[in-house]
Amino acid sequence: MQMKDLKFALNAIQWINVKENPDDLDSASLWRFADPSFVAEYPQVLAEIRNAGFSATMLEVLDTQTLQNYAAMVEVSGLELAPGYVQVPLASDHGGRLERGSFERIHWFDAVRRKAEESNYFGLDTIFLAAEVDQTAIRWEKPAIGVDFSQDRLDELTDLIDEAVDVLNAEGVRPGLHNHVGTWIETEHEYEHVLNSIDASRLGASFDIGHLEWAGIDAKQAIAKWADRVQDLHVKDLNLELARRSREEGVSYERATDLGLYLEPGLGQIDIVDTLSVLPDGFGGWIIIEVDRASMDPVASARHTAAWVADVTGS
Repeated sequence: MQMKDLKFALNAIQWINVKENPDDLDSASLWRFADPSFVAEYPQVLAEIRNAGFSATMLEVLDTQTLQNYAAMVEVSGLELAPGYVQVPLASDHGGRLERGSFERIHWFDAVRRKAEESNYFGLDTIFLAAEVDQTAIRWEKPAIGVDFSQDRLDELTDLIDEAVDVLNAEGVRPGLHNHVGTWIETEHEYEHVLNSIDASRLGASFDIGHLEWAGIDAKQAIAKWADRVQDLHVKDLNLELARRSREEGVSYERATDLGLYLEPGLGQIDIVDTLSVLPDGFGGWIIIEVDRASMDPVASARHTAAWVADVTGS
């Protein structure tokens, strides 16, 4: 697959995942999507993504926005939308298992239905589907090594994902399983177990190449192995030496992020172009670039990333 034939979008995450004081690594980490005041800043962020040179961004409707409000904002920005993201929480992490058909289990997937509605509203028929991110869980403290593995837990989560897939498929949205370090689906065994348990006609693969490499998995080999199911990808560059240290020395997810794990494309050690080269000819999915914590000002980060895309695509 040639880079010039791929569709690129930028996630707004470098404006979202920031330090309270960028000059102090020990200051609080902020997730601005959860800040009610961010809705007023969102239009400017989208304008900065557009001005940096991107024509598309990832779908992310804030909890404080209606679909109509978000749509009006995106229309003003002039950006196209790339597939969004949905998490599936593990019921036993929140009080107990849920019986199929029960009132509680049916409503367990309300957030999934909301994401299906968002996707349909904006004409998107794929979505990234991941296990829940829980920053209080042991894997957040000891990431990327599959700590505290339980096959029983994985089976429970696979069953919930299977039902979430049904919910999305019923609305015409095909999910792609997304690996995420720090969740119950971060290792090769875990994501392959889910993919092997749910039919390819219902569930694709939407890997994050940075999270694969952080977990010590060769992203190029993973994409090649599951090429017939890969439908969209998240792409990020990493300081792979810091990724190795986090695995071997028990550096927490948050501390690794603070120390500079995430880098703009071309500034880390992942050969992104080589990794994407194994995508099949005719691949029509989205490549969504994420810089989970910018190594520079967010606007400068977006401009650097757009310049990198232009360079590798020859555009």
